[in-house]
Amino acid sequence: MSPFMPVMMRLALIVAAIAMGEGCTTSPVPTPNNAGKAAPLPVTTNDEFGDLKRLAEEVNSDLLSSSIFAEKPILVVMGIENRTDEPFETKIIADTIRTKLINCGKASFIDESLRDAWMMGQGYQLANCSPETQTVIGKKLGARYMLTGSLIKITKAFSIPITLSKKGQAYLQLTIEVTDLQTGLIASTTQKARLQSAQKIKL
Repeated sequence: MSPFMPVMMRLALIVAAIAMGEGCTTSPVPTPNNAGKAAPLPVTTNDEFGDLKRLAEEVNSDLLSSSIFAEKPILVVMGIENRTDEPFETKIIADTIRTKLINCGKASFIDESLRDAWMMGQGYQLANCSPETQTVIGKKLGARYMLTGSLIKITKAFSIPITLSKKGQAYLQLTIEVTDLQTGLIASTTQKARLQSAQKIKL
């Protein structure tokens, strides 16, 4: 065999590999337009998630000291109303409160999927239920208490003398109510507020 044959064979293989590669689909090379491009952020950012979770934890401290949880009652969550102009996911608050109360052995909760299925069968939607309807639903599901609440945003303005401009800080205020479904009376309520993270609003 000629000593040049192995060299020729290797060259032939290289040429064939290049030709095959030209017909394959390859991943796009990062460019300034697509390099480091992340998936769309969820509605609630990390900072906002932390704000809502801390508010819920502060509220829990008050709820745990309430006498209504001495006998481990059954509760139904009927939603935390978002009264701000931002699309906060208030389910974070309800989930945090429920998890803490259950893990501390202070309460049991009606499963949300059972609640939603029953409401759907009756033609109700949680967001559109009146307090009276919420009470009826809670009783039908076998709960003794109903947990509801609201989240509002308070903006406080202040002036900066040097620049003669105005800026503001936003506070999130969370109110939680636990209603006795037998009497219709509010058995426990608590309210907490905290400065919204990364918020310095120019007015």
